[in-house]
Amino acid sequence: MKKRLLVISMMLALAIALAGCATKGDLEQVEAREKAIGAKADQAAQDAQEAKAAADEAVVRANEAAARAEEAAQNAEEREKIAAEKERLAEEKMRLAEEKERLAEEKAKQAEEAFKKSMKK
Repeated sequence: MKKRLLVISMMLALAIALAGCATKGDLEQVEAREKAIGAKADQAAQDAQEAKAAADEAVVRANEAAARAEEAAQNAEEREKIAAEKERLAEEKMRLAEEKERLAEEKAKQAEEAFKKSMKK
């Protein structure tokens, strides 16, 4: 009886072992899945490299745009300073013109007074 039990248990163990082993078809399926996963991983890596290249190019363009914007701001500031200087010079010229006009009026008054004095004599 022990022998029979041992034989039955051995057969049962052998059946379980054979049922657990993969068949050639199963191995081919696993290899096909592995290749597909590898291909997807390669494609994902390539897409990631392309995305990185595009991001690097975008960063370069953004830096160039920032440099142009900074240069434009500096140019605008310089033009503003020049305009302020021109305005200051125009105000100075106007002040000088007003001063000349005042002096001319004083000279005209003096000339008129001198004329009046000479006419009285």
